[in-house]
Amino acid sequence: MFIVLLKFSEQRREAPEYMQRHKDWIKRGFDDGVFLLAGSLHENMGGGILAHNTPLAVLQQRVNEDPFIQHDVVTADIFEVSPSLSDERLNFLLA
Repeated sequence: MFIVLLKFSEQRREAPEYMQRHKDWIKRGFDDGVFLLAGSLHENMGGGILAHNTPLAVLQQRVNEDPFIQHDVVTADIFEVSPSLSDERLNFLLA
């Protein structure tokens, strides 16, 4: 499982220009069964995504396809998490 943090860069003012393509990119992540959760980071810092069911290299490629990344609107940090405990509703993440 991965946590992807997309933090606004100095080019954040260009976000509206690429917003629809960024939203389409997020939708593809959900449609492909890779993204479990996506949302904004508080204080207008950017966004966060919870991803699973993919190798790191493939996720990195997917993140690189985000229009926000391609146009330097955000920078991305990907953190791998190896869950060992969960609420029973999230047990599918332990597999």
